[in-house]
Amino acid sequence: MQGNFYTMPDIIQLLPDAVANQIAAGEVVQRPASAVKELVENSLDSGADKIQLIIKDGGKSLIQVIDNGGGMSLTDARMSFERHATSKIRKAEDLFAIRTMGFRGEALASIAAIAQVELKTRRHEDELGTCIIIEGSEVLSQQACSVKTGTSICVKNLFFNTPARRNFLKSNPVEMRHIIDEFQRVALANPLVFFSLHHDGQEIYHLPAATLKQRIVHLFGNNYNERLVPVEEDTNVIKLRGFVGKPEFAKKTRGEQFFFVNNRFIRDAYLNHAVLMAFKELLPEDTFPLYVLFIEIDPAKIDINVHPTKTEIKYQDEQTIYAIVRSAVKRSLGRYNITPSLDFDQENSIEHLVTPKPFEEIVAPTIAFNPDYNPFLAEKKVEREIPFLRNTGGYRDSPIPQNWDTLYEISKKEVIIQQQMHTEKSIAVDDQELNKPSERQLFQIHNRFILSQIKSGFMVINQQAAHERILYERFLQQLQNHSGVSQQSLFPQSVTLNSGDFELLKELLPDIRALGFDIREFGKNSVVVEGVPADLGNAAEGEILEQLIEGYKNNQAVLKLDKRDSLARSLARNAATKAGTKMSLEEMNLLIDQLFACQMPNVALNGKQVITTFTVEELLERFEK
Repeated sequence: MQGNFYTMPDIIQLLPDAVANQIAAGEVVQRPASAVKELVENSLDSGADKIQLIIKDGGKSLIQVIDNGGGMSLTDARMSFERHATSKIRKAEDLFAIRTMGFRGEALASIAAIAQVELKTRRHEDELGTCIIIEGSEVLSQQACSVKTGTSICVKNLFFNTPARRNFLKSNPVEMRHIIDEFQRVALANPLVFFSLHHDGQEIYHLPAATLKQRIVHLFGNNYNERLVPVEEDTNVIKLRGFVGKPEFAKKTRGEQFFFVNNRFIRDAYLNHAVLMAFKELLPEDTFPLYVLFIEIDPAKIDINVHPTKTEIKYQDEQTIYAIVRSAVKRSLGRYNITPSLDFDQENSIEHLVTPKPFEEIVAPTIAFNPDYNPFLAEKKVEREIPFLRNTGGYRDSPIPQNWDTLYEISKKEVIIQQQMHTEKSIAVDDQELNKPSERQLFQIHNRFILSQIKSGFMVINQQAAHERILYERFLQQLQNHSGVSQQSLFPQSVTLNSGDFELLKELLPDIRALGFDIREFGKNSVVVEGVPADLGNAAEGEILEQLIEGYKNNQAVLKLDKRDSLARSLARNAATKAGTKMSLEEMNLLIDQLFACQMPNVALNGKQVITTFTVEELLERFEK
């Protein structure tokens, strides 16, 4: 028995550093935007007030960050690529006093494990800088070089040694939109720092140092200048400052919602709910307000080390913070409703005010009349023009038209004809006769529903839901067949979008053109709309395009639909006849014909019913009760 006994060999071993770094990279670097976030935050921690970001191929080929910060020494430059090497932490207690961005010492080590990295850095007091080239955690070279004060880091061919991860990356426009999202967050948190962003040789953002309001306007567009309401609250728990958007400018997506705690962007559903509660009864259903809010709090009262990307925070007293945020936003909205806020950055003096002119002497109007005029005497001639008498302020004597009592004879005849037509059509129609428009009995109720009599009773059609279903199936077929018909605009309209929406539009451009839009790029973040789908009628080109993009983003975020389904659904919702629109008999007949030609006529885009039927038996039961 003892001879059969053997000892199992040891099987637990320490991971090699290169493998450990690749595993850490899976947590820290999920896509190019993750690397951008880490590198830009490192530049901010170095004290830089000028940061340039250069991107190629959505970050897959190149991510370069250039700053004018403090730079690093020869030893620090080499140590920065080691795991858990950081200048921010010395003991465990330091975790609860952190005010900088990066502190765990994993970012550069993780990036270097899955990319080709070149780092050039120099301190102000050094004559020469340091250049380090690392590929897959292996240091290829380290030597002195001539470089400007600060740091320049190039990350090339992200995930070059992990092809499975690289294959999961999305298209360049999609990855670029994620980079823009990260860039906007960092730029909002640091308005006193100059930022620029270049993508494939084109400058997307050029953001000079400015106030927070000016930074918001530079990022999202000049039209945001009139949309912002300031928020400010100073308590012994937190300090709150920032801006919220006016209710009438709320959007269908949550995109422009930013919370910062000690200048660090966070996602917090609890605080987001506090802001929404402040907007309660001010917003339409399923719309979300803009807000950029900054919370300053004692670092000892929060824990920021609960998530690998540090976008979630735990608070000691979150209920109090919730109440403060809600009341502060609500108070600001109340002040805005009473007196509109003044932008003192622009209105910094009153010297430009115009002094009112002294009142001129008020002259009483005079009235001219003909004392010999007799209204009961018949006039021989009816004057069609009544010219204005400038000298007297009155009118020339106007005669009474003859045969005025026959004025309404035509309308009376029309009423009689309509009553006769109604009587002739008051025959019961069976369900099969719905296919004969001339024999239908249709009524519109409250300009929202169409009521049609059938043999078994009657049916009620939701006119907006019906039109949405018709257009949705039509647009879906056009996307599949690239058969959309375009209606050319007499005056092409230029539309300027924010950088994120512009990148999304470039990604969707082939499908948008398949729907019937005639669009071409026109300069920085702008397009020219020369034609729209013929089904949209006289809709405003710019407005319908913005609504299409907004609806698409909402469908992607909430319903997780594929690209073509989202586009067809978004355009159908925006182009459909809205509830409250009066329809003629011909329009109602056409709507019913098109609805019953659909594949799913009874299902609305939100999954609810389009048609509801009521039988005569149901009506009798109600009256008997």
